Amino acid sequence: MRKAEIDYILTSMLESHGNISDLNVTVGRPFQVETSGQLTGVELVPPIPDITPFQAEVFALNLINMDRRLTDILITQGSCDCSYFVPGKARFRVNIFSQRSNYSIVCRKLETRIPTIQDLNLPPQFGKAAQEKNGLVLVTGATGSGKSTTLAALLNKVNDEKSVHIITLEDPVEFVHPHRKATFNQRELGQDFDLFSTGLRAALRQAPKVILVGEMRDQETVEIGMSASETGHLVMSTLHTVDAGQTINRILGMFPKDEEMQIRLRLADTLRWVISQRLVPKVGGGRVALFEIMNNNMRVKDAIINGEEEGKTFYEIITEGDAYGMWTFDQHIMKMFTEGKITEDTAMTYASRKAVVGRGIDTIKSGRGEKTTDIDELSMDESFDDMGSPFAKRKRR
Repeated sequence: MRKAEIDYILTSMLESHGNISDLNVTVGRPFQVETSGQLTGVELVPPIPDITPFQAEVFALNLINMDRRLTDILITQGSCDCSYFVPGKARFRVNIFSQRSNYSIVCRKLETRIPTIQDLNLPPQFGKAAQEKNGLVLVTGATGSGKSTTLAALLNKVNDEKSVHIITLEDPVEFVHPHRKATFNQRELGQDFDLFSTGLRAALRQAPKVILVGEMRDQETVEIGMSASETGHLVMSTLHTVDAGQTINRILGMFPKDEEMQIRLRLADTLRWVISQRLVPKVGGGRVALFEIMNNNMRVKDAIINGEEEGKTFYEIITEGDAYGMWTFDQHIMKMFTEGKITEDTAMTYASRKAVVGRGIDTIKSGRGEKTTDIDELSMDESFDDMGSPFAKRKRR
């Protein structure tokens, strides 16, 4: 395969369906695309019913363009990340990995248009997060939950409103931001810096006001990120955690036990927002984003410093923090169910506390006049012999 053939296949995959997020190349399967969360095969001309190990390997080597560094990483570590551009069509974030002595490839389609908070229909709290002067703003969630898109929208708002220097450290660069009010310098892992920690340390000498770190993967990166936020920078980053409470515990867990109290104090002082998100199936097709939003108020600071207690867990603090713009996944799930955007099955599947959501759904359905149980009616069993019951025998005595 040559580059022209690779571009033809990628273009055919992109044009095969709507709402495509990922392209999948796996030995023994046809070329597949993920559309609205579902993998679907793609018919090519000429047809390729099953990808062979040789085809997958050639495909992979073309995507990394015979780069010696990436080839070495792929051979020694078993996987590598890079980006790929099909002129006039799309950019991709590419992960190539070894499985059962074969290579597989997943290409995440990157949007060329910078999203806005309004485009994504994000809550107004996101605008407040983008207006912070300093501190940590963390966007968390599983792979593919839209964290990078959310951060791009936040940076886009900064770009519209502030004349500041913004440095991004990404793996790879996903959204290419134009220079409007802000000045962007976007650096890619592997090409412009070797580790997030070294890139972030260098950024402190490059006079930025806003720093985007693609992912806080280790203790050193978190340490430097907190130092940057303590010295007047706004640091935005992501973690692979499921909710706000787990995010705090994950950060604390990166450090030795003897440093825990110091880290708790620093984190309580620097943290501004934790925004966790999940993409779930939407009624009528497609997906909709669910959010858990935690703002750092006095109760949150106390829980970070002293740890969670009965009645003072992050979940409970967020549940009671509506006045501060906070809500849990479960509260957002019930809001989406009330608006008819998600089904009851989806609500229960993605609930953090199923009992809480179950009671909430029953209340909502009861208010609509809908039944809240599968039991249609209760009645006496007329075939039962009253005289044969223990109570009847006791009465005869």
